Amino acid sequence: MLRVGLTGGIGAGKSTVAGRLGELGAVVIDADELAREVVAPGTPGLEAVVSEFGAGVVAADGTLDRAELGRLVFGSDERRAALNGIIHPLVYRRRSELVAQAPAEAVVVEDIPLLVENGLASSYPLVIVVHAPDEERVRRLTGRGMDADDARSRIRAQADDDARRAAADVWLDNSGPPQRLLDCVDVLWHGRLVPYERNLRERRAASRAPVQHDPQVTGVPGVRPAIVHADPTWESQAGRLIERIRHVTGRRAHRIDHIGSTAVPGLPAKDVLDVQVVVADLPTAGSVADELHEVGFVRMPERWYDVLRDGSERDKAMACNADPARAVNVHVRPEDSPAWRDALLLRDWLRAMPGEAADYAGLKRELAEHTYDSIEEYAELKTPWINAALARADAWAAGRRTGD
Repeated sequence: MLRVGLTGGIGAGKSTVAGRLGELGAVVIDADELAREVVAPGTPGLEAVVSEFGAGVVAADGTLDRAELGRLVFGSDERRAALNGIIHPLVYRRRSELVAQAPAEAVVVEDIPLLVENGLASSYPLVIVVHAPDEERVRRLTGRGMDADDARSRIRAQADDDARRAAADVWLDNSGPPQRLLDCVDVLWHGRLVPYERNLRERRAASRAPVQHDPQVTGVPGVRPAIVHADPTWESQAGRLIERIRHVTGRRAHRIDHIGSTAVPGLPAKDVLDVQVVVADLPTAGSVADELHEVGFVRMPERWYDVLRDGSERDKAMACNADPARAVNVHVRPEDSPAWRDALLLRDWLRAMPGEAADYAGLKRELAEHTYDSIEEYAELKTPWINAALARADAWAAGRRTGD
């Protein structure tokens, strides 16, 4: 099963996306529908709302008078918090029941208007945000009979584009013709969501292409590392992953960091994000790597280890993303392993020393011109440079501590 969070501002077209995903086969859970269900006549939810806000919020037919309730909570953070304190736990419980009832192979899309505002993004392996410019949303809302000032007020009350973009793994632009949006949803479904769900269910890391297969090599295919220009969004992408990992690990993670070449601004790299999680010991590392399945990662079953500077080996746990559109390595290292400190030292030194970063980029490009039996062979050829760089980084760090 794959759980997907779907959100977007009022009038952006979120319902259109949810409807199309439902047509394609997703199990769609609509938070607004659940919010109405949990306060239907005769429910404990409605009783709790009446107890808090008075009998005046009940219409003549026994249903909740939403207009009156809205009048009571509008403009009052305290009253709105009281209402949310009643509704949100009930919706969460009902949503959890529906997720549990979904088939094992389902793509479950949870349509949540306030997903970003309520800080829920980190609990989903994937978040889709539907976007349209504010004035286009106002035009759509007024076309449905809403007053223009009311429409703008509602838009301002929700998260802004920057907050939504920070949460979005998929950003669907709905500023154009409706069919274009539907076509994008179809591509997303077949090319990403369906294989993502299958990978998770089968506990298989997504296939990735950080290498270029060399057609000139016969027999066992040779590979060449696919080094790409630095992507300025790597850091924000890693930030979303870190929040997901933190959602699972809680206090067991002593720290979680974006490491590796993609963590150094401007440095060319394979388009694979590396995240490091430091925990108390190796058994905890294994447990964490297993549990990351909840947010879209698959633990790698083989033995994984770091080769330290002195040539010795230290075990770690590894998990990789099941998402076919985003290659990720999660290195879960025990705190007594020197490897995690070296990973941070190398990252911070390269960030601070652009000349060294340029030398490293040159080495990577030179090595990437050759063909290897495996990508591991390419990595091993970088080791002498990295070990020498770590020695220089030690001196740099010592100088910083002494103020030299």
